[in-house]
Amino acid sequence: MSYRFEYTGEFSRAELERAELTREFDTQQAAEEWLTIYFTDLVRLGVSEVTLFEEDRPVFGPMSLLP
Repeated sequence: MSYRFEYTGEFSRAELERAELTREFDTQQAAEEWLTIYFTDLVRLGVSEVTLFEEDRPVFGPMSLLP
């Protein structure tokens, strides 16, 4: 199984890829830990919400990243 985030907001997919902010995770815990670390980078690049998927099944979200 793999986990991944989908993003919404005013951002450039290319900028996220250059910043290495698109990836897949082996566990939900790894994905959540990654989000904790890169939360501010995502917001700075224009991501306003994230949804975590396990394969094609939504696990949680959309979750706002904005205050």
